[in-house]
Amino acid sequence: MNRKIRMGMVGGGRGAFIGAVHRMAANLDGQIELVCGAFSSDPQRSKDSGADFFLPPDRCYPDWKTMIEAEAKLPEGERMDFVAIVTPNHVHFPPAKYALEHGFHVLSDKPATFNLTEAKALQEIVKKSGQLYGLTHNYTGYPLVKEARDLIAAGKLGKIRKVVVEYPQGWLSNRIEEGGQKQAAWRTDPKKSGAAGCIGDIGTHAENLAEYITGLKIKELAADITAFVKGRKLDDDGNVLLRFKGGAKGILHASQISAGEENNLNIRVYGELGGIEWRQMEPNTLIVKWLDKPTEIYRTGLGYLGANAAAAARIPAGHPEGYLEAFANIYRNFAGHIRAKLNGRKVAKGDPVLDYPTIADGVRGMAFIDAVVQSSKANAAWTPLEG
Repeated sequence: MNRKIRMGMVGGGRGAFIGAVHRMAANLDGQIELVCGAFSSDPQRSKDSGADFFLPPDRCYPDWKTMIEAEAKLPEGERMDFVAIVTPNHVHFPPAKYALEHGFHVLSDKPATFNLTEAKALQEIVKKSGQLYGLTHNYTGYPLVKEARDLIAAGKLGKIRKVVVEYPQGWLSNRIEEGGQKQAAWRTDPKKSGAAGCIGDIGTHAENLAEYITGLKIKELAADITAFVKGRKLDDDGNVLLRFKGGAKGILHASQISAGEENNLNIRVYGELGGIEWRQMEPNTLIVKWLDKPTEIYRTGLGYLGANAAAAARIPAGHPEGYLEAFANIYRNFAGHIRAKLNGRKVAKGDPVLDYPTIADGVRGMAFIDAVVQSSKANAAWTPLEG
């Protein structure tokens, strides 16, 4: 097979922030082309959005169900290969389920579903369908995140003892959802966002990053979440103590009312022999600290990095790579896995095309949200994380 992987999109029409990010990420490596979409719950808006992307009118659908059914009827050489779902949380599960059942792979924005029940059901559907499912926990796409993971997996830091992961933002310090800010409106609405606000939106990124880098699973947690802004229905701040399988302990802090903060996701991991520190706002630098020798500074794109970090970089050292490139790494690997399936190539463990978040990560994220909410309601009682 010698062609681009064909993508359909659900959501992401005019005025949608994350839809544009997905399209840029998908397009970056020239492996994927957008061929169709149901870009809005408003049929006319969907049609107009498709015109913005230079799609033929007959591939701009009024809703996702119509799109999936129509695409399934097209010849194999024309129809989409996978669906990118970029809607608010409550519209993740239905189109994902329908697409998988109609023979299409799915790449979804996070969290995977509206609640844990849906996530578990989707996991079974993915397994039964034989289709691929990916999730855009895009921060795992950074080269130096992969280097940190590989250092820990190789035992360079010794047994892991302590994990500190933080994701502070300040954009919801005021009740901007009341002023028509679209992103704020749905993210603070329990009918669209789910059981959690800040914890579901960015806390799951912190949880996923901690588990990805360390290779450890959270066993139980004690959480205290708060809605500081008067009248807000969902949490805008959360503080969580973590216990990992294997004995490591951790702290997770996520906040959207940390005034003056932008997207300051950062992580520190400490083992018996040393530690690492990485910050999303300075993603091309990894600080590696040692118990008995000087601190080292690793930089993206340099020859001393491992194979996984090297594969995730595109340009020479000193030319910054950031959010879009990391996001694109998820798309590139997912497309590579689809291509392997289309070509009948068996993918061995460790193949770079397998390095993207899956439905298992989606279930973990929803279980994390559930455990945090339950714990906070029980006055920060220690609560097990399912799975």
